[in-house]
Amino acid sequence: MNRDNDKGKVLLKRSLIMACGMAFLLLCIIFRLYYLQVYQADKFKMLADENRISTRLLIPQRGIIYDRNGVVLATNEQNFQALIVAEQTADVQQTLDSFKKIMPLEDFEEERIKRDLKRNKSFVPIKVKDNLTWEEVSKIQLNASELPGIFIDEGLNRYYPYGEKMAQVLGYVAAVSDTDVKDDPLLEVPGFQIGKSGIEKYLEKRLRGKGGILKMEVNAYGRVMKEIEETEGVPGENITLTLDARLQEKAFDAFGEESGAAILLDVHSGEILSFVSTPAFDPNAFTRGLSHQEWNALQTNEKKPLINKAIQGQYSPGSVFKPLVALAGLEFGAIKPDTRYFCAGKMLLGDHPFHCWKRAGHGYLGVVEALMHSCDIYFYETAQRVGVDKIAEMARRFGLGQKVNIGLEHEKAGLIPDKDWKLRRFGEPWQVGESLISGIGQGYILVTPLQLATMTARLVNGGYEVVPTFFPIDDRTLLKIKKINVSDVFLDIVKQGMFDVVNHIHGTAWASRFDYKGMKMAGKTGSVQVRRITLKERQSGIIKQKDLPWKYRDHAIFIGYAPADNPKYAVAVVVEHGGGGSSVAAPIASKILYESLVLDPVDYRKH
Repeated sequence: MNRDNDKGKVLLKRSLIMACGMAFLLLCIIFRLYYLQVYQADKFKMLADENRISTRLLIPQRGIIYDRNGVVLATNEQNFQALIVAEQTADVQQTLDSFKKIMPLEDFEEERIKRDLKRNKSFVPIKVKDNLTWEEVSKIQLNASELPGIFIDEGLNRYYPYGEKMAQVLGYVAAVSDTDVKDDPLLEVPGFQIGKSGIEKYLEKRLRGKGGILKMEVNAYGRVMKEIEETEGVPGENITLTLDARLQEKAFDAFGEESGAAILLDVHSGEILSFVSTPAFDPNAFTRGLSHQEWNALQTNEKKPLINKAIQGQYSPGSVFKPLVALAGLEFGAIKPDTRYFCAGKMLLGDHPFHCWKRAGHGYLGVVEALMHSCDIYFYETAQRVGVDKIAEMARRFGLGQKVNIGLEHEKAGLIPDKDWKLRRFGEPWQVGESLISGIGQGYILVTPLQLATMTARLVNGGYEVVPTFFPIDDRTLLKIKKINVSDVFLDIVKQGMFDVVNHIHGTAWASRFDYKGMKMAGKTGSVQVRRITLKERQSGIIKQKDLPWKYRDHAIFIGYAPADNPKYAVAVVVEHGGGGSSVAAPIASKILYESLVLDPVDYRKH
């Protein structure tokens, strides 16, 4: 009996332990369920939504670029494109072959399509061809039964109405590459385009805008089942530049088939009205994608259309440097306004002859006449007396030998040499003969066309340190422009010489003069040798420019301004291998300045 009681107690005890254990497990389960379903409900809801909901970025509309008068320079154009979804066709290659019968595809386009198909899932749409016309869209739609997997989509494409005439300023947009910095989720969107050069690149983040969001319900395979919510993005900022599209066209067309650059400035604000580098390229071709043949043609063109000559071209300035040499001579006391030298066609430094461009010589000349005739001997003499260091100091005051930094990539700084520079660069002392060569703007000196335009504006605006810009300058900023430490009297002497260059019958640019309602231009011509003329050639007769191969002809340069008596516009023109500054560059500059007076795009604002 006692034994039965003992067994009952043991069973009861075990039952209680099991009941407690089950109760504990039940409590754990309840607590876990509460923890998962209540305490962490938001977390798991989010994870579930991430599996169920696919979020995609919507590409915002890119900002529009305008000229100073509200003319559109870069915009977005409706773009019809043919897309293919691989899973919707039994044979992708057969579909593409059928498509090519309706509309040809370049080899590079086929390569891109196949590359994109490999990179993406079979249900992701891949671009076959874009920029389709209504006629092409109709052809595809009519043959839809033979093109399984292909459909038409509508979007926006970047468009440049002025094509190559604005290419080096605006640049272009193209697809994001592997080397681009991915600082924005938008850059991960297939087919998204960003600025690759010019203003498009410089103002990329302002023009880009912010992407919208599209939420879609997807199945376990990631395929879209339905749209849930769409949030619009923020369009890119619209930008207004100082350029005048009318003047840009006139300046570009003035070059014809020539290679070179031209910059037109408002001399008081530095606002850039025209910025030309020619030949150029069609930015619309880059936006749609270049073929190998198009790219090779641009790369092998001897006139280098991909180079922005206005800021990347570095040239000896030649005789357009002489106004600065004259100013340095006057400012530092090496010459006086009435100093005269005799030009016999050449001068000797030791036993080495230095020649004037005019073999018979110019006779006795003062500084104004020397500028008018562009006499080399006068400036040899002046440079020898003032020295290269003073010339370099004056050149730097007027913007040479340093980047202007207008926002375009790959700008060159040029070179203004002095004694210290040569010692550092070559470990050799400066020679007097090198000063003479510097006095006529040759030797080591290198400048860009943009720097020449800057120099010209500062010379003729009363000596104010204007800086070229593509962005409008307000009156408050205008008043802060500093005065360069140089005599107004000496500036007037230099301007008189530049006036006579164009308006005196013996001036080197007499043939390019004009008179528009009493307004005239002034300037300075320059021709820069790109080959060495031997003593034998000088004795037998220098070969004419037209008889030389293009690449051996002199560069033609002209700097000018108008109106001559009340300067408002400054221009610099460089024509690569153009021959003569007076015969080639001056006429182009004359056309640009004349049109600027006729159109008169800026309001005159005086310091």
